[in-house]
Amino acid sequence: MTTTPPPPKTVRKLLVEVVDARELLPKDGQGSSSPYVIVEFDHQKRRTSTRYRDLNPAWHEALEFVVSDPESMEYEELDVEVFNDKKFAAGGGGRKNHFLGRVKLYGTQFAKRGEEGLVYFQLEKKSVFSWIRGEIGLRICYYDELVEEQPPQPPPPPQEEEPPPPAPVEPAEGAPPPVMVVEEGRVFEMPPGAVAVECCHPPRRRDRSPSPPVVVIEESPPPPPQAVHLRQEPPPEAMPAAPQTLHAAAGPPVAEAAMQYPPPEVRRMQGARVGDRVRVLRRPPSGDFSPRVISSHHQRFASETERIHPYDLVEPMQYLFIRIVKARGLAHNESPYVKVRTSTHYVRSKPAVHRPGEPTNSPEWHQVFALGHNKPESASSTLEISVWDSPSESFLGGVCFDLSDVPVRDPPDSPLAPQWYRLEGSDAAEKSRVSGDIQLSVWIGTQADDAFPEAWSSDAPYVAHTRSKVYQSPKLWYLRVTVIEAQDLHIAPNLPPLTAPEVRVKAQLGFQSVRTRRGSMSNHAPSFHWNEDLVLVAGEPLEDSLILLVEDRSSKETMHLGHILIPVSSIEQRIDERHVAAKWFALDGGAGAGGGGGSGGGGGGPYRGRLYLRLCLEGGYHVLDEAAHVCSDFRPTAKQLWKPAVGILELGILGARGLLPMKSKGPGKGSTDAYCVAKYGKKWVRTRTITDSFDPRWNEQYTWQVYDPCTVLTAGVFDNWRMFAEPSDDKPDCRIGKIRIRVSTLESNKVYTNSYPLLVLTRTGLRKMGEIELAIRFACPSLLPDTCMVYGQPLLPRMHYLRPLGVAQQEALRGAATKMVASWLARSEPPLGPEVVRYMLDADSHTWSMRKSKANWFRIVAVLAWAIGLAKWLDDIRRWRNPVTTVLVHVLYLVLVWYPDLIVPTGFLYVFLIGVWYYRFRPRIPAGMDTKLSQAESVDPDELDEEFDTIPSLKPPDIIRARYDRLRLLAARVQTVLGDFATQGERVQALVSWRDPRATKLFIGVCLAITLTLYTVPPKMVAVALGFYYLRHPMFRDPMPPASLNFFRRLPSLSDRLM
Repeated sequence: MTTTPPPPKTVRKLLVEVVDARELLPKDGQGSSSPYVIVEFDHQKRRTSTRYRDLNPAWHEALEFVVSDPESMEYEELDVEVFNDKKFAAGGGGRKNHFLGRVKLYGTQFAKRGEEGLVYFQLEKKSVFSWIRGEIGLRICYYDELVEEQPPQPPPPPQEEEPPPPAPVEPAEGAPPPVMVVEEGRVFEMPPGAVAVECCHPPRRRDRSPSPPVVVIEESPPPPPQAVHLRQEPPPEAMPAAPQTLHAAAGPPVAEAAMQYPPPEVRRMQGARVGDRVRVLRRPPSGDFSPRVISSHHQRFASETERIHPYDLVEPMQYLFIRIVKARGLAHNESPYVKVRTSTHYVRSKPAVHRPGEPTNSPEWHQVFALGHNKPESASSTLEISVWDSPSESFLGGVCFDLSDVPVRDPPDSPLAPQWYRLEGSDAAEKSRVSGDIQLSVWIGTQADDAFPEAWSSDAPYVAHTRSKVYQSPKLWYLRVTVIEAQDLHIAPNLPPLTAPEVRVKAQLGFQSVRTRRGSMSNHAPSFHWNEDLVLVAGEPLEDSLILLVEDRSSKETMHLGHILIPVSSIEQRIDERHVAAKWFALDGGAGAGGGGGSGGGGGGPYRGRLYLRLCLEGGYHVLDEAAHVCSDFRPTAKQLWKPAVGILELGILGARGLLPMKSKGPGKGSTDAYCVAKYGKKWVRTRTITDSFDPRWNEQYTWQVYDPCTVLTAGVFDNWRMFAEPSDDKPDCRIGKIRIRVSTLESNKVYTNSYPLLVLTRTGLRKMGEIELAIRFACPSLLPDTCMVYGQPLLPRMHYLRPLGVAQQEALRGAATKMVASWLARSEPPLGPEVVRYMLDADSHTWSMRKSKANWFRIVAVLAWAIGLAKWLDDIRRWRNPVTTVLVHVLYLVLVWYPDLIVPTGFLYVFLIGVWYYRFRPRIPAGMDTKLSQAESVDPDELDEEFDTIPSLKPPDIIRARYDRLRLLAARVQTVLGDFATQGERVQALVSWRDPRATKLFIGVCLAITLTLYTVPPKMVAVALGFYYLRHPMFRDPMPPASLNFFRRLPSLSDRLM
C-alpha cells in the first residue's frame, strides 16, 4: 500500500541586509566607536559582527527571519538597534554596551525580493536624554520558500551487528555536507554534529551548488558558566547514516549516560544548509577571567535545618569526632597506640605517653580525630576503637559503637564529657588476655566545633603542615635616630693639606643599615655636625640592639673611629610630636665593650669621643608592610591612638574548582595539595591543606574587625610542598593565584557568594590556575553618621602629615617591614613561608615592568577620556552637527549668562543626575583581577621575560643591550612629550617677557583694548557676544586656525637654546 506524500508547505522568510552606517557618534572614549547591529523581528534576534573603531562602518551582512504568520506580517515591527561594543572601549568599557541609535519599521515597508532597494534611515533616540546622530542603510525584502517534508527514517539496525569501519570516502547522497569554518584566514572543516549557535542566514544560493556552508566565527561574550551535560543523539530522521559515521570519526564517542540532548539551536548546525552562516561562541584560551555569582549551598542548608549555625557563610561539613584521652588497667605492653576504623576511614594515634610515677598500664594520648561523616552511608555502619601494642602488634582490647546512636553536638553546646568504656575481645581467647578501660568521647559535629582546629582531619592527614591556623603580624615601630653632633673624634693626622675629613655615622639594626651624609666640620672646635634623621624598623619583642658606627672615609680604606651599642628596649617611646631630649653617648673603640648611657659615661676603655643623639620609637606612625594602594590597615602602632571599629568583615572560604596539577604523583598523574591564605590588617588566616584534590572544599569562616572601610582584603591559594620536605630542606610553596577585594565596594550586611578566577602571570604568559569560591559580608552595625565620618578623616595617622617620610625612604622601610613580617611568620608552626608572605604583601609591586607602564598609560587615557569627550561634544556643538542641540545650548547659555547665580547649582545638579543615572550600572559583585586593565592578555614574551628578570640581570649582554635600546626609545618619547609641555609653558611666559618685542607689544596692546572694552560694555553683553561668536554657524567660519592660536604658536620658547 503506497502513501500519498503530503502537499508542500510554504514558509515566508524576511531578509534584512545591513549594508552600512554613516556619521555614528563616538562612544568608546577614544574618539571612535566599534559598532554592531542587533535586528529583532517576530521574537527573533540576529546580530552582525563588530566593526572595530569605525564611525562609518560597512557590514554587507544579510540576516534572515522566519515569518510565523504571513497574513499579519504588515502589522509586525522590525526593530534595528546599533550599539558600541564595550570590549573595545577605553579601559575595558562599562558594564553595558553604549546605545548608538535605533530604527523602527513596520511590515508595510517591506518589499518582495527583486523589488527592494537600499534605503538610508535616520537613527532615532531611545529616550529624551539620548545623544544620537547618523544614519543606517538597509535593504529589506521577503520571499516564500517551499519546504518538503521527507518520509521518516527506517529504524536503525540492531546493536548486535557490528557497524562497518569508516572509510575515507565522500558522504552518501543526501547527507549534509561538512561545514567550513573560516577564522582569521584559516579554514577548518567541522563535522555536521559540531556544536554551534545560529546567528543569521543569508539568502539561499540560486545555483544550488554543493559547496559547504560558510561559518563566520564572531567574538561574543561567553555564556554564564554552568554545568552542561550533553548526550550524543542519533541523527535526525531526514539524514542518512553517513553523517553519523563522519561524526564518529571526528572524535572519540562520549558516554551516553553523562550527556543530555542539546537544545534546538545547538542541533541547527547538524542540519545546516548550503550558504548558512552561523556564529560559534568562543571562550578565551584559558577560560573566563571574570568573577561570577555561585549558588549558596549554606543558605539552602540553613533553610532545611532548624538550628542556627555560627558558620552561616559556609556549608556545614559533618565530621565524626573521636577524642581519645587515656586508658587504665591495660595488659602488659610497651608502647600502646589506638586504631580507629569505620567503613570508610582507618587512622592510628600517636604513641602513648606515661606520666612520671604512673604505672605503665595507664597510658595517655589526649588526641582528637575528625573523620568525614556522611549520614546516608554511615547510618548502618559501626565505629571500632581498638588498643594495640606497637612492638609486638598484640591486641589489647577494643570498643564498638553504632554510629546511629552517636550524639550530635553543635556549638554553643558544652564539650561532650569523656567516659570510661570497658575493653573487650572478639573471641574467648582474646577475652582472657584483654583487660582495662579506655576513656574517650564520640560525637558528630561540624567544622565549627571547638575541637576541629587541633583535630587530626581525614582530608588533611599531615598534621604538622596541614592544620588551619591564625597568625598575627609582629608589632612594628619606626625607630628615629637623630644624629646631631660628634666631638673629640680621633681623626687621622696624615691628611693632605686643605682636605676636610669625611666623617659619617652608620646605624645598624639587625639586617638594616643606613648612613648619614658627610658631616660638616666646625671652624672653632674639633666637632662635626649633621642634624640628620635616620629611620629604621624595629619589631617586638624589642630584643635587638642599635649599633652606631662612626667612620672616617677620607681615604680608600674606611677607618673605624668608634661605636655605640644601645638596647632598643631602653629607647623612649612617643605617640605624638612632643620633644624628646637628646643625650651624649660616649664612643667605644673595643669590640665587646658596652655603650655609654649618659653625657660622658664611658665603657671603661680609652676615650674615643662622644656622639650627641636623639632617639625615640615612633608610635604615631603606621608601619607600611603592604603597597599603599592595596593596604589593609592604616592604624598607628600605638594602641592608645586606635579608634573604635566601624564594622566586622566576615569571610567564608568555601573551596576551589578546577585547579591545575602542581606536582607529579607518578607516571602520567599530577596532584595538588592546596590551602588558602587570607590577610587583612595584622591578622593572617590559613586553611587546612586538602591533599591530592583539584576541587578542594575548605568551608572555613573567619572574621576581622574593620577600622577603615577603604582597605583591601587579600586571599591567595598555594600548593603545599613543605609537608613532603625534610626538616633540613627548604621547599617553597607554589603560588596558584590570589584576589583582592576592597571592603568599601561591599554593601552593608549583604552576603556576596562568588567564584573568582585564580590568575598567575608566568614567563610564558597568563595562566588560569582554577577558581576560588568565597562568601564575604561586611557587617556594619554603626550608625550612618559614624560610618560617613570615616570618609572625612585623614587616611594615614597624624604623624605622617606632621613629619612626613620621603617616598624613597618609605619604600625602603616597607621592604624592611616585609622582610621582618616574613621572618616572624616563618617561625610559626606550621610555618608561613617567606614566598607566601611576599606574594600576599606585593613585595615586588614597584619593580620595573613594561606591561605595568602600558597599563598605567591606558589608565591615564581612560581617566582623561571624559575631558576628550567633552571637548569633542563642544566641537560638534560649534560645528552644528545637530542643529536642535546647538540651539538648546544657545538658550541654556543665555539663561546662565543672564542669571549667573544658577551656574554653580546647575553644575551640581548635573553631577547629581549623572550619579543617579549611573546607579543602574553599579557593580553587582566585588571585582577581581582585571586582565585587560593589567595588559596581561596580549603581553609580549620578551617584556614578560624582562619583568621576571632579577636585579642585577642574569641575561646575556646582547639581550640586555636590546632591552636598553628599547628603553631608550621609550624614554625618548617621554622626553619629547615633556619638552612639548615645557614649550607651551615657556610660550605663556614669553607673552610679557619681551623675548619677542613685537609679540609682547601686540599682546599688551590687545590687553589694554580688552580692558577699555570691558570697562565700557556690560559684562553680560560681552559674554553673550563671545559665546555666540564661538558657537557661530560653520558657514561663517574659516577652516584655517584662528589668529589667536597662530599668535601663540609663533611665540618663542627656550627649546632653541638647548644644546
